[in-house]
Amino acid sequence: MVQKHPIYPEKIRKVPQQFSWLDHRLVRDHHIDCCSHQAATLYLFLVTVADAQGLSYYSDRSTGKRLAMDTNMLTAARHELMRMELIAYKSPLYQVLSLDAPRQSGQRQANGRLQSLEQIFKQIAEGSS
Repeated sequence: MVQKHPIYPEKIRKVPQQFSWLDHRLVRDHHIDCCSHQAATLYLFLVTVADAQGLSYYSDRSTGKRLAMDTNMLTAARHELMRMELIAYKSPLYQVLSLDAPRQSGQRQANGRLQSLEQIFKQIAEGSS
């Protein structure tokens, strides 16, 4: 068995008062595998600047400038993270969402309500008959 030892013991991370740790479940639960580079970059930024409740008020202009993203790229990254239920956004407020909340297995209908996989497969079967 490999024993782990810090490479730089004097630089071991401590939980900062402003709360900005990344949750290891991003990797373990494969959230990060589904992100584009732009979405992962935005997520890292938001987690870093958010308060203990996951809230941040950075403007699009400021965020885009810091991340070298134009408006379209930033908007696409934000929508991607929202679809993945990693963040919520209501201008000008971002909220980094808890990874504790179970994700819904299904997709949204046009009215915004979730469909179960059973409903989706039923619609497919009805469409092919």
